[in-house]
Amino acid sequence: MDTRIIKFIVAGLSLFYTVWLYVDGSWGTGIFMTLVSAVLVLVCFRSTRLMVVFYYIQRQNMEKAKTWLQKINPDQLWAKQKGYYYFLTATTDIQNQSMANSEKNLRAALSHGLRMDHDKAAVYLNLSVLAANKRKKREAMMHLNEAKKYDTKGYLKKDIKEVQRMVNSI
Repeated sequence: MDTRIIKFIVAGLSLFYTVWLYVDGSWGTGIFMTLVSAVLVLVCFRSTRLMVVFYYIQRQNMEKAKTWLQKINPDQLWAKQKGYYYFLTATTDIQNQSMANSEKNLRAALSHGLRMDHDKAAVYLNLSVLAANKRKKREAMMHLNEAKKYDTKGYLKKDIKEVQRMVNSI
């Protein structure tokens, strides 16, 4: 049985039990079970392993991030989660100097979709850097313009300027 189905069954049973506790008048236990149910529902929609990988990447511990990525089966992820899986895989590949795999995974991340615009901007920025390293100025500029378009909040403004200087020097 698929693990996602098991997660939904457990979360559903937890919700049912929580409602029953409130109906029965056990408010203290009901409040506690509300918190437990909320966590279980969150786990249904988020891959906990992906969250661990995000944590290790933020801490710049690429070895542990790569180890946790290898434990994830992308076929068991939701469509948007697959995009983030490939994005994180590409990020660890860049750190390990595996540029061909990184480019392939970045393109897979875009094809599966990413929810946040700044994440799309980061993917395009990385693709721009990879194209610049291959001395493909036109492709690098195209990706850089896409990164600018998706960076609506200016999170990557400094990085975009730095990559812009690198691409212009080609």
